[in-house]
Amino acid sequence: MADGDRQRIDKWLWHARVVRTRSAAAALAAAGHVRINGMRIDAASRTVKRGDVVTVALDRQVRVLAVTGFAERRGSATDAQALFRDETIRPEVSPEPAGAGSRETGAGRPTKRERRALDRLHGDDD
Repeated sequence: MADGDRQRIDKWLWHARVVRTRSAAAALAAAGHVRINGMRIDAASRTVKRGDVVTVALDRQVRVLAVTGFAERRGSATDAQALFRDETIRPEVSPEPAGAGSRETGAGRPTKRERRALDRLHGDDD
């Protein structure tokens, strides 16, 4: 493989703007929060190539990224989006049904009667 066909995982995460600094990317990899093709890595020196799937556990969420390219230097956010394809499965958020205990936005403060009804609903009867 040519040198442009692969890159260290810490550099790639930094160039793809997954993390803010390269040292943070190295720490993330060393802590075991990064997987390449399902295999947990423990060193920032591991290399990735095109087609690899990188799974990153970061900030209480898991991102699944397919490597599509590399960069020599860190560019803009639009340049970074060209380095990966996001394959993260996001759960669909169903809107909360409007029921008792909810008020329309901008409806103001509840009246005394409405507040007592809400208290009864929540079981805060005193």
